[in-house]
Amino acid sequence: MIPLLYTFRRCPYAIRARLAIAVSGVPVQLHEVVLRDKPAAMLACSPKGTVPVLQLPDGTVLEQSLDIMLWALSLADPEGWLQGEGWSVAAQELIAQNDGSFKFYLDRYKYPERYPEHSAVYYREQGELYLQQLEQRLQRQDWLAGDKPGLVDMAAFPFVRQFAHVDKTWFYQSPYPRLIAWLDNQLASALFAQVMQK
Repeated sequence: MIPLLYTFRRCPYAIRARLAIAVSGVPVQLHEVVLRDKPAAMLACSPKGTVPVLQLPDGTVLEQSLDIMLWALSLADPEGWLQGEGWSVAAQELIAQNDGSFKFYLDRYKYPERYPEHSAVYYREQGELYLQQLEQRLQRQDWLAGDKPGLVDMAAFPFVRQFAHVDKTWFYQSPYPRLIAWLDNQLASALFAQVMQK
């Protein structure tokens, strides 16, 4: 019996869970979910119906991507993602902002027709407040976690990727050169290619 991860290839929460699992080397069986036809077994163990969900052999269920990342890295952390600034108080605050206000405006920037209260540009500008923080941090160091990748980098990366993909032309002309380099570095990594295989 090995753990079973219910996942969806493009979901940023699922991507970051898979990144941590992959880097840890912990064996996990992946079950790709069709979101419009969610498996009954997944709903039975996690009625919330969103991915990722990790079911452990002892019946324990982890329903939050960060919990799954921490579970995998607690078993093996060969790259030291939890060391130094990787999971510091400052890193945890950045992740909380990522998952809170940044994700809020990201959803509205992606689908402005669903949120006609404001324009896409307004939602993008609100999201940029977070990007500016990341850019300032990356002007001092190569990674959000310092001189090497940490959990904070991997937790934020799939969401920044999604933000960039809404309007790539705008993003690659934006005043965030260090953030662009940070994103491109991760997009080109073997680890990202591994977790995005179909």
